[in-house]
Amino acid sequence: MSSFETILVERPEPAIARIVMNRPEARNAQNLQMTYDLNAAFDEAVQDDAVKVIILAGNGPHFSSGHDLRPGGKNAAGVDFPPIGNWGGFAEANAHGRFAREQEIYLQITRRWRNLAKPTIAEVHGKCIAGGLMLAWACDLIVASDDAQFCDPVVTMGVCGVEWFVHPWELGPRKAKEFLFTADAWSAQEAHQLGMVNRVVPRAELSASVLELARRIASKPSFALKLTKEAVNRSVDVMGQPAAIDQAFALHQLCHAHNLQEFGMVVDPSGLHPSVRKPPAAAE
Repeated sequence: MSSFETILVERPEPAIARIVMNRPEARNAQNLQMTYDLNAAFDEAVQDDAVKVIILAGNGPHFSSGHDLRPGGKNAAGVDFPPIGNWGGFAEANAHGRFAREQEIYLQITRRWRNLAKPTIAEVHGKCIAGGLMLAWACDLIVASDDAQFCDPVVTMGVCGVEWFVHPWELGPRKAKEFLFTADAWSAQEAHQLGMVNRVVPRAELSASVLELARRIASKPSFALKLTKEAVNRSVDVMGQPAAIDQAFALHQLCHAHNLQEFGMVVDPSGLHPSVRKPPAAAE
């Protein structure tokens, strides 16, 4: 197994890979390094025929606080890391370059993770915010601790939700509107009632419960698991989810363009955390 800068890769059992986001000091905020570390670790797990189930977890007090909006040393999509998508145009000016960057690091890479051939389980504890939701939603199953909280506060930044816009699918249209309009958090229990979360367990039992679930899944034939995932994903695709996500992504970009004209930055600064309010934000 490879070693990575921002994640840990564990093999609790031969058929189970556990990928752990490891930026606890940043509450596992997802910077560009983590994005591509996760992608490489997912690829390794998929290509390892011994692995049948992949767990995604987070180290520290929270699963993920979202996208890291602070300027970083490696922050140029298509330059600091080899691109995985086919859009190009990262160095282009204005909306062209911004659209290309967010296509690569938010939309296409999340879609790629959603379509991994093997079952994936998100092991969520603490806060799961904005970009953290995208990580959890890309997984096939979500098991949450009883103290987990979910939130997409991006409307407060003048943008219509995160780039992987599956809120109506995960929450239902009315609850999706409520949580987006208000930027309120929803509990693990409410997420379970809405069908977004598969199971809620005590915090102390979370990792053991997820491992036991992964063990049960891994006992099934590998090819059957892959094709079952494919069957369900294709069914959702036929219902129109990919087109819905793409149109919402276009509206997301329109929000950025408006904010750039209105505030000189791609988000409304009044909705930003003070730690990132002064420097220009590259993305939601």
